[in-house]
Amino acid sequence: MVLPRNRPLRAGRAQRRRQRRAALALVLLAPAVAELTLGSIPVRMLWLVVLYVPIYGAGVLLIREAVRRTGGGTGALLLMGLAYGLVEEGLALQSLTSPHLYGAAGWGPRPWGINVPYAELNLPYHAVFSVLLPVALVELMFRDLGRTPYLRRAGLVGTAAAALLGVGLLRVSVPPSEDPGYLLSGRAAGVILGLAAAAAVAALAVLPRRAGRGPAGAGGPVPGLFRLGAVSAVAAFAFLALLFPFAGAHHPAFLPRAWAPLPMAAAAAVAGAAAWALRRWGAADGWTPRHRLAAVTGALVAHTAFGLVSHTRHPLDTAGLAVIGAAMVLLLHRLDHRLATGPEVSQGL
Repeated sequence: MVLPRNRPLRAGRAQRRRQRRAALALVLLAPAVAELTLGSIPVRMLWLVVLYVPIYGAGVLLIREAVRRTGGGTGALLLMGLAYGLVEEGLALQSLTSPHLYGAAGWGPRPWGINVPYAELNLPYHAVFSVLLPVALVELMFRDLGRTPYLRRAGLVGTAAAALLGVGLLRVSVPPSEDPGYLLSGRAAGVILGLAAAAAVAALAVLPRRAGRGPAGAGGPVPGLFRLGAVSAVAAFAFLALLFPFAGAHHPAFLPRAWAPLPMAAAAAVAGAAAWALRRWGAADGWTPRHRLAAVTGALVAHTAFGLVSHTRHPLDTAGLAVIGAAMVLLLHRLDHRLATGPEVSQGL
């Protein structure tokens, strides 16, 4: 019969279609998670998201492809997210060193001309909310693909070109209008590029070699889904609230500028404790995709809740972000239902 010979071909085509859909989902989800669900882009100016699709969408897809092709896991994604943040914030926006942009220079200490509280907020933010969470969501949505690459060589080259275009697009659009007259020094640009390159090398060449050395099932008991989501939510909200000046504040945590190191230390402690707990739980035998989704959901809900109290000024923007948040929760619930009715396969962080 001819059918058995055609089945592998049809299966291959179906998988390639799934891979293309997963890639497109990641391209769309990355800017949506990082910008829309926080309210950084007001609902009245939704068209601005087009500006961020190349750097977020193509950039995060490129990161996911590089990490999965080299066998990296969560740690590699976070390090590549750090490199991404250095490129976007340090080179494209110049916000890590600008004395004017976003008023970040006034948040706290500026050793060597670096907006340190702003950097502590935004570099981990990009690692988690711009890279890790969108990748986690897409891989949960397309679990049948596992951690296999989504792109072929031509797609990878095109994605890299689009990401570079996105960096340039952001550079020529935002700083000239929001921060005219400031130009990053060549020395600072070299340092930022060096740090980003070091993070990328560690993510793609060092961490994959260390993967799998830990004992399987070494983590402690996995908490219930609601408790896990609550822990993730509290940690995310606390981290953002400790560092980002909101509700009329000009410095982190409503403290005087000279006291900024206190909330900075507290935010670092919160992030470290949350990372330690999630890593420990994720190593346990009882950790499943639903646990992973619960942790993601808690962080995203807290992220949008913080956006409602910190980023919206106009009633239309507040209402729009509330609608976006409600739609996000509904979609996450549907994904959880899919995971609950599917095969329960253990999947570490």
